[in-house]
Amino acid sequence: MKHIFLYGPPGTGKSTIGKLIAGNLKLPFIDLDRVIETNAGKSIPEIMESQGESAFRDLENSALKNLVNEKESVVALGGGALLREENKQFAQANGKVLLLMAELNTLLKRLQNKPHQRPLLAGDLESKLTSLLEKRKEHYNSFPLKLHVDNKTAEQNVLQAQIALGRHHLSSMGEYDVIVGDLSNLPNLQNAIIVTDENVAKLHAKAIANLNIKTIIVPAGEEHKNLETVNFLWKSFLENGLDRKSIVIALGGGVIGDMTGFAASTYMRGIDWIAVPTTLLSMVDASLGGKTGFDLPEGKNLIGAFHPPKLVLADVNFLKTLPERELISGIAEVVKHGIISDPELFNLCSNGLDWVKDNLEEIVKRAVAVKIKVIEDDPYEKGFRAALNLGHTVGHAVELVSKFDLRHGEAIAIGMCVEAKYSARIGLASQSVVEAIESTLKKLNLPTEIPDELSKAEIIKAMRVDKKKNAKSIRFALPVEIGKVELVDVNDLEEVL
Repeated sequence: MKHIFLYGPPGTGKSTIGKLIAGNLKLPFIDLDRVIETNAGKSIPEIMESQGESAFRDLENSALKNLVNEKESVVALGGGALLREENKQFAQANGKVLLLMAELNTLLKRLQNKPHQRPLLAGDLESKLTSLLEKRKEHYNSFPLKLHVDNKTAEQNVLQAQIALGRHHLSSMGEYDVIVGDLSNLPNLQNAIIVTDENVAKLHAKAIANLNIKTIIVPAGEEHKNLETVNFLWKSFLENGLDRKSIVIALGGGVIGDMTGFAASTYMRGIDWIAVPTTLLSMVDASLGGKTGFDLPEGKNLIGAFHPPKLVLADVNFLKTLPERELISGIAEVVKHGIISDPELFNLCSNGLDWVKDNLEEIVKRAVAVKIKVIEDDPYEKGFRAALNLGHTVGHAVELVSKFDLRHGEAIAIGMCVEAKYSARIGLASQSVVEAIESTLKKLNLPTEIPDELSKAEIIKAMRVDKKKNAKSIRFALPVEIGKVELVDVNDLEEVL
């Protein structure tokens, strides 16, 4: 079982942050120093005084290796717990290590009232701490996953830690985990079945074979997201002996996730399922929130249910085979998430397409966190969750009028620009916000204007039948600044365009 190890110099808040992360993820918390003290029957200062540092490190080594028998936990490590190479290798083989770092002045402020608890820092605290940090500098720098905790509250550090780790637990609509990581994070599964489409099955045959789980393959494409395919899934579940304790794995993009989740929600009155999204759009958007369903000839997602998966596992390795146009389309939703509530994510996207391609894991982790925050605050779309519709009111209409020649993300990019300009015209956003959005989207090879050949009258007509309408007006999520949107009811749709 994989643990989460928090490591770093004394005073970085490993125990405080660790307890909060453990609470958020519904995992046990272990403070390794407290385990050592319990095992030894004496405090760490007493161990150091009576037996010396070498003996303490032996006790530390033993306590660490005993974690192999513990279920997945958040573990706070002592500031030198991984100095021994065998300890470091053990931690990295049995979990993820997140290094917490802080400036010297931050550490001094935190440690000055507790000098007796840190035997290695006894005496002149500043000189001892400076020397310790210099001595361990190369060691600490060897850990790739880092978080600087200066000038932030514990809660802010916890959020950033969970983003860095790619770990979240949702509880507002059922209990489930979201992990950004590889397929090794899948639990041991019995009586499970994979549902995927022809394209994914062909591209990722080896990964699927390695899972050694029976697989159902359906035709690829939105045109197959219908009752006929769902009926085929129900019959396949039955033929393969799935019962109420079985679990279904949806391996694919949003179409596979929506249909498989719906089939699972209704088979034997509901069985568990796991979402393993393979497109950027489904990783940062479609797989999160618990919405499932299929299309009728009259429209998309007209039949559906809220049935969240037990786990969403976003493995960015699947994105390596994604056609570039599909990847770029998904990036539009990432930009949207940045505009809604994460200026840092937006700024990262402004580095351009090549940078984003080279840093997909970081992009996915941050975008996922935005969506999770919104849906946790408003799981059933009663209020602010409508912020996720930024760019979609115009975008959906543009996508429809283009007869889907424009990809979803391309249409949403256009929608965000049109809606940003409208926001500026009514005094909500500044012109600099409009320019920032347009500039970033252009760097990502996304369109920013409605194609001339598309009828604006048809676009307005499509907007009027959009599912976000109420009796007299349509609710827009309009950007105010990067990181903030406002919900506005609009009557004059011609003015928007």
